[in-house]
Formats: sequence, C-alpha cells, structure tokens
Amino acid sequence: MNIGLLGGTFDPIHYGHITPLLEVQQALGLDQVWLMPNNIPPHKPQPMCSSAHRLQMARLVCQQYPQMQVCDIEIKRSSPSYSVVTLERLRAAHPNDQLLFIMGMDSFINLSSWHQWQQLFELCHLVVCQRPGWQLANASHMQQLLEQRRGDKTSLAIATERGQYGGLILPVAITEQPYSSTQIRKQLANNTLPADAMPKVVRDYITEHQLYR
Repeated sequence: MNIGLLGGTFDPIHYGHITPLLEVQQALGLDQVWLMPNNIPPHKPQPMCSSAHRLQMARLVCQQYPQMQVCDIEIKRSSPSYSVVTLERLRAAHPNDQLLFIMGMDSFINLSSWHQWQQLFELCHLVVCQRPGWQLANASHMQQLLEQRRGDKTSLAIATERGQYGGLILPVAITEQPYSSTQIRKQLANNTLPADAMPKVVRDYITEHQLYR
C-alpha cells in the first residue's frame, strides 16, 4: 500500500490539517493516510492539551473519513518524537509498503536542522505541501535537493515496481488554508471560532471536556 503519514501536535486538529491531507491523498492516489499525534514535539513548545485528549480528537476525525487512521507510535513515546526514529520503526513494521512522510514547505526549508534528517530518504519518500507564501529562494541548498529528488505520482509507481521504498520528494500544490492552531486556540478561548474551522465532532468534544478555556 501507499501510506501517507502526517505528524504533529494537533492541538487541536482542524480543517487546516484535514483538507491538505485529503488533497495529498487524492493527488498521489494514496491508499491510506495516517495521523500521528506526538507527545513531545522536538521543534515546538509542549502542547496545551493532554496527549489523551489530542489522540481522541484525532480518532474522532478518522471516524469521519474511512481512508484515515490514527497511528499512536509517537504519542506513546516518552522522549522527543524524532521523525527518523518513527520512520525506522514503521519501515520495520511495514517493509513492503510505500511510506510517504507529509510536511509543509516551511518544514522542508528547515529540514537540515532535523535529527539525522538525511536518513529519512532511506526510509520513506517526502511529500512537500506547497503553500502560498513559502518560497525556496532563500534556501538554495533545499531547492537543489528538491530538484535532485523530485518525483510525482508516476515516478512513485515506478519506484514501487522497482522496490524503491524511499528517496523521492513529491511536491503537491494544496489549497491555501485560513486556519492555524494558534489562532484556533485563541478563538476557542474567546468563543469566536468559525463553525467551518473543524469537524463538529471535534468541537463538541472540546466543549464537553472544556478544553482551551
């Protein structure tokens, strides 16, 4: 199978996470897309909401979309969620599946600061969501890396035929999203969150448990 992986704090999960993930799935013909909430993010402050609540909100979202699943490998970890460690374990557990690690252009620009980042290309393919406003003009080394490894749906199929389970970078243009978790947390605290910012099941869960007050 072709499996897309999206990690993050999901604090809380909202359509700014969900919509791009579905667009990537459609653009690349992925069989499944997995949400991977993390416990201790290495590049962000500690989440406001507990791991248990964030995991449950992700599960509620997956109940709405049959192509989505929750992967709890990172949220169970008591150490920082380094992606290379996660991918090593997932590759060992799924040796015959294509793993596609999904990130935004902002993360890709800073990829060289990640823990053992070059090993990622031995473990998976990268999917880079091209969001408006993020350019590679000031990151020429990453532009060069992208051009060297650039792939698409066709080259992914060829890689599968050849038994190549890593190494490609697949840019996917996504619809600009007006949502950010920081903004949404503020809107939840002020009771000004737009109705279309997140699935109703997530909003109801937040209300029931009085989160982000």
